This record gives sequence, C-alpha cells and structure tokens, in this order.
Amino acid sequence: MATTESTGARPTDRAGRWSTRLRADMARMPGLDYLMLRIIIFLLVGIGVLMVFSSSMVDSYASGPGATVWDTGLRQSLMVMAGLVAFWLGLRMPPRVLRMLVPWILIISLLLLVAVLFPQIGTGREEVGSQSWIVLGGMTLQPSEFARIAIGLFGASVLADKNHVSFSLKDPFMVYSGIAALMFLLILGQGDLGMAMSFAGVVIFTLFFAGVDWRFLASVFGLGALGLVAVFLAGGFRSSRFHTYFDALRGDIEDTQDTGFQAYQGFLSLADGGVTGVGIGQSRAKWFYLPEAKNDFVFAIVGEEMGLWGGALVIILFAMLGFFGIRTAMRAQSQFQGLVAATLTAGVVSQAFFNIGYVVGLLPVTGIQLPMISAGGTSAIITIGSMGLLANVARHEPPQISAMQSYGRPLFDRILMLPEPRPAADLPAPRGRARHAIPHKDELEPVETGPSQRSYHRAAKSREARFGQPVTRRGSARGSEHRRAGDRSRDSRW
Repeated sequence: MATTESTGARPTDRAGRWSTRLRADMARMPGLDYLMLRIIIFLLVGIGVLMVFSSSMVDSYASGPGATVWDTGLRQSLMVMAGLVAFWLGLRMPPRVLRMLVPWILIISLLLLVAVLFPQIGTGREEVGSQSWIVLGGMTLQPSEFARIAIGLFGASVLADKNHVSFSLKDPFMVYSGIAALMFLLILGQGDLGMAMSFAGVVIFTLFFAGVDWRFLASVFGLGALGLVAVFLAGGFRSSRFHTYFDALRGDIEDTQDTGFQAYQGFLSLADGGVTGVGIGQSRAKWFYLPEAKNDFVFAIVGEEMGLWGGALVIILFAMLGFFGIRTAMRAQSQFQGLVAATLTAGVVSQAFFNIGYVVGLLPVTGIQLPMISAGGTSAIITIGSMGLLANVARHEPPQISAMQSYGRPLFDRILMLPEPRPAADLPAPRGRARHAIPHKDELEPVETGPSQRSYHRAAKSREARFGQPVTRRGSARGSEHRRAGDRSRDSRW
C-alpha cells in the first residue's frame, strides 16, 4: 500500500488540491449562488416562524381577554407572507429600475426618520426607552430598519465605479458619509443606540467595499470607540449593560435581579437546552422568566428548545448566507449590483452576529433583533424583501444569465413567473444599446447563412463575446458542429 512518504504527497497538499477542485467545481455551477441563497433564506424564515410561535405562546395568552396562544405567531405569519411578496417583488425588479428608485427610497427614509421624532407620531419612549416606531393601523413601522436598507442602496448607487481620491466635500465618498452621518444622528435622537450601531455598521461596510481610503475608516473607528467610552462613563442603563458584560466575562454577574437579569436568564435558558434541547414548545424561560423572549433573546429560546445543534444550525445558516452573499457580490455583472449584494449581506449577517453575540455573552446587550428569526412587524417585511434584492443580484450573474439563455429559466422562476434576466441592464448606454450588451432572445434575428439553429448560435456568440465561453456548453460532436457553423456564419456577416 502506498504511504504518504512513498508517494511524496503531504496531507496539506492533498487538502489544498481538494479545496482547489472544490472551488473549480463551484465556479462551473452557474446557478449555485442563486440556489443556495434561496435555500438559506427560506430555512431561516421557516425557523423564525416556528420559534416565534413557540416563544410567544405564554405572552400571547396573557395579552388580554379572548386571546389565544397563537395570536402573535399568526400575526408573524402574516408579516412573513407579506415579506415573501416583497421578496418576489425584489426578484422581479430589474437592477436599472432599482437604481432609478434609490433617490426616492432615500428621501422617504429621511422623512420617516424626522417624523418619528415628533411625539404625536413616534411612539415607544415609555415602553422600551426609545422613540423608534410609527403606528400605522394595526402595524408598527420602525423607520431605522428601513433606513439601514436605504443607506446601503444609496451607497451602492453613488459609489459604484467611483474612486476615493480626496477628502473634499464634493467627493462622492464624502457626500455619502455626510448624508449617512445625518441619518445616524436622527437615529441617535430616537434613543436607539443599538439600531444606530447597526446602521453605522452598514455604512462602514459600504465604504469598505467601495474602496474608501483606510485613513477615513480608521478615523470613523476611532470616533466610534470614543463614543462607546462616553456611553460607558455617562451612567444609566446603557452603562449598566457594559458592567453586566464585563461581569459575564468573569463568569460572575453580580446583579442578577436588576441590571443583569435579562442576560442571566438568557444564560440559564441556553444551559437548560444542553446538546439536544428540551423540545420544541417546551421552554421554561418563556414563562415570564426571560424578557423579550420572542424578540431580542429569541436565540436563547432556540438554544433551550433545539439545543446546541439547533443553535449551531442557525449560526451556520447565517455564516453560509454571508459566504454566498459575498460570493454573489464578487461575481456580479456590475459594481452597483456587487455593492448592493455586499452591503445587504453584511447588514443582515452583522446584525445576526451582534444579536447572537450578546445572547451568548460575547458582546454587551444592544437590543437589536435577530433578522428573519425574531418576531417583528415591518422589520420582517423589510428584511425578507431585501433578501429578494440579494437573490436578484445572484440571478443576474453572467454565468447564470448564460445558462438561462441556453437552457431556459429554472422551475422556481417559471412557477413565480419571473422574467429572464437581461444582462447589463443597469449600465448606461447613452446611444442605444451598448456594444458589449447581450441581446435578449426575443430580439435576436436569424442570420442569412448557416444551419437551422441560426438564432441560437448568434446568442451563443454574443454571450461568448461578453462573458467568454458559456460554462454550460457541452463538448459533444453536435456542439462542435454547431460551433463551426456559427464561426462560418459570423465570418460571412463580418
């Protein structure tokens, strides 16, 4: 039997070759990002609905006369259904149309951030200490959630194909930073420090992906560190959260009945779950032991009922969302779409990191929700809708477009009546179609010479001119014959 010494191959070399082959195989699968993003998003949404039903049963039943244990869960299901409609709309929206709508989205976001500061409109100050919600009929709108998406889209639109060359106020990077700073101050004015930090994270990620000067980012991080120190020294309940955090790092929370009560109960809930969990619906912490069990600390209920394996599953799904989201951004057909994918991915994954981090004691409690898992009204709609935009960027990856033009739309797209994506739809073409743009299959005209499938070959040659040889092309004899005929047809046209 050949050994490692006899063959001269080291385990690290074999692992390197295996990882290289894996990356090559993934590169040859044009619809991988689109498929995996849909699977991950739907799994997270499904787990979220299940856990909201479970974690809200006691609170729903005690909410008033005639209430049932299913009220909150049913309301969350309606919000998720509306979010799936928004997901579908995000999938259908052409990138060019999205880029045209970005200024209006930003204006609406700014108006909502200003409106929520008026006591006659905004609410939540007495209940949770931050005036962050606007009541619309039976639903509540949190403008800061909408602002996180708006500022990411605005950054993708303004900073795409731009270079940071100066710190002048006219520089696009400085214009974007100024508008983002204004929105950040408006969110701070609501008293919602956790959402302000989440918003700042999206802005920082947008600037980083767009290629801002590292000195500017270093200045932003320095100002952020000084702000956190000021919050810690100012006292109040936010300072108490830092004290509880430092106590938890030492393994000894001093005040388990007041300032450290929620964090302490979250630790107990996770400990009760163990490896396998106590079972879906069997949580004891939700019986008014753990505050905000269906919102901020829903991950503690996940760990209690589904155990270590359930909590690890949620973490792995968010990690995979980050991986395939950034991979989509790197494979996008334009920088605008790449920035959209990167900022949307970073915003959701970083929010999940902060939420899970403070539940398990790695970060101070910030009071932000676990996206697609926690109970929420319009936040669920906005988050799921933004994931539709992310999946839309994956649909417009050049290899995916090539595969669709060669073999048609996948079953998922046909069921949802999604149109075939058109390449380079968001790129400017001031004098008609750009020379490098790929014609849609309905716009192809048959050539005068060549075999019977002339239009197919013209599409294939156009795709090859833009993207190189399609990854889905088969190396059969029939394919070789078609390629030779296409070459003769092209030579006759030129």
